[in-house]
Amino acid sequence: MKIEHNLATGEIIERELTAAELKQQEKDRAEAQLLATAKLDKAEQRAALLERLGITEEEANLLLG
Repeated sequence: MKIEHNLATGEIIERELTAAELKQQEKDRAEAQLLATAKLDKAEQRAALLERLGITEEEANLLLG
């Protein structure tokens, strides 16, 4: 379901997504999931590295900042 709101007229239209919009929505969701996974992986790798080095996040920021 897609809701379109015309701010000039106040008209609100609710309609089903077209096939192209559904395909794009699925693509966008998959991409967002990949980005979230990559971000989580990077955070986990950073945490593991900090643990191996025996320093905190704040200490790493001081060293790299």
